[in-house]
Amino acid sequence: MRVLGMMSGTSVDGIDVAAVNISGAPPHLSAGFDAHHHVRFPATIRERILQAAEGSATTAADLSELNFALGEQFARAALEACKKWRVAPRNFSLIGSHGQTIFHQGAPVLFKGRLRTPSTLQIGDISVIAQRTGITTVGDFRPADMAAGGQGAPLVPFVDYLLYRDAERGRVALNIGGIANVTVIPANARPEKVFAFDTGPGNMIVDALVNRITRGREKFDRDARLAMSGRTIPALVTRLMRDSYLRKKPPKSAGREQFGQEYVQRVLAWGNQHRAAPADLVRTATIFTSISIADAFRRFIAPRAKIDELIVTGGGARNPLMIAQLAAAIPGIEIVSADRFSVPIEAKEAFVFAVLAYETYHRRANNLPSATGARRPVVLGKIAYANGSEPRE
Repeated sequence: MRVLGMMSGTSVDGIDVAAVNISGAPPHLSAGFDAHHHVRFPATIRERILQAAEGSATTAADLSELNFALGEQFARAALEACKKWRVAPRNFSLIGSHGQTIFHQGAPVLFKGRLRTPSTLQIGDISVIAQRTGITTVGDFRPADMAAGGQGAPLVPFVDYLLYRDAERGRVALNIGGIANVTVIPANARPEKVFAFDTGPGNMIVDALVNRITRGREKFDRDARLAMSGRTIPALVTRLMRDSYLRKKPPKSAGREQFGQEYVQRVLAWGNQHRAAPADLVRTATIFTSISIADAFRRFIAPRAKIDELIVTGGGARNPLMIAQLAAAIPGIEIVSADRFSVPIEAKEAFVFAVLAYETYHRRANNLPSATGARRPVVLGKIAYANGSEPRE
């Protein structure tokens, strides 16, 4: 099958589209990366997503409308990618769309005096995508895992295992997106020995600070330029490292609910109180991200597996300060870019959802219970058929 994978992450910068050629079945599944395309969100759509994700002034009607509007955005991204690659949409049998996460809570939490049960919501209606593109679309991947007692995240480990397992080298696949997450693959590991979790913030805090400081002119700290111009504030690093999420044992997952605007507002308030320079706050948040990842490595990974190699993907892989600090914090581990392997950094997560969609279509379980905490393997996702027919094999 030729499959399109689509992903928009917690950074809300746009939609990544990956074209993937897939055949076979695990453990002999073959997935070859073909092409990647990125489409930025219009500013108005991005603002509406952030408002919905932060829970600010969004009604049920707003959310319903945004769900369909994002379906149109994802469909346009798929068609634009096909046009760029000069490939007719009919040449693709399937789309796997993660959609846009608006809310994710993987475990029960006490919220305003009541216990809030686990739930998740990704929007970008797959029926709209299927009808606009003429391609059968798979989406809404997380709820099935949660219904089986899992956290619904991370889902990437299923594909990390296929891409990075090695008979002799223990590896950790680290994705530094809005949230940072790891997949731990011991040498010669069987799937049930793989474990994974969200370590905490990735680029989310840094991006939000840069956006505030530049008044929206910049959405992220390109090449860590702003951070490089500042100084680390040790007292703030110490304060941030006290966050209870960092000490919580896996399986665990995080999102804007933990490290979104409310968290950033507290960082800014601390900065105002202590008269910290804006660049110092950005540098400190960058260093904190790296240290929190290294702390998770020491607490939860090193005691369970011998690791030789750290494979880094996500936007944070392009941040030289973040990577340098990470290398200093976990000496003796080789840090390599995912670009060295078969899938480029920018395409990795979209590639993942192409593979997950392929497995869903073939009715094969595609979660890793050892990563999500689910009671059993389950088939993830829902299918919206295009034009009332099944896709071509």
